[in-house]
Amino acid sequence: QLQLRESGGGLVQGGGSLRLSCAASGRSLSSFTMAWFRQAPGKEREFVAAVSYTGRSTRHGDSVKGRFSISRDNARNTLFLQMDSLKPEDTAVYYCAARRLGWSDGPLNRDYDYWGQGTQVTVSS
Repeated sequence: QLQLRESGGGLVQGGGSLRLSCAASGRSLSSFTMAWFRQAPGKEREFVAAVSYTGRSTRHGDSVKGRFSISRDNARNTLFLQMDSLKPEDTAVYYCAARRLGWSDGPLNRDYDYWGQGTQVTVSS
């Protein structure tokens, strides 16, 4: 059973940066496609970014493209999300997720098997 735990959230001023981490336990992350999602109050869950097994391939949602960067360190069993130029509209609970399906096995914004508990990110104006 794969367990995921996010950390690194907090309160930051607009224009600032945060780096989220997602530590995995129970299994190796190296055989999972990994992603970040977020959910703001009253809104649907939104795809943020995904990364392939090896980290060579990444995809970012339109709303974060050019500002956020997903990466992974399989040796440390950890997923990261570097968030720069933060905006108030980035305020949300951020979740990491893992799926057994590979990079090309269907849309990257669905079919995730494991989820973390989430970490709150609040961006002030």
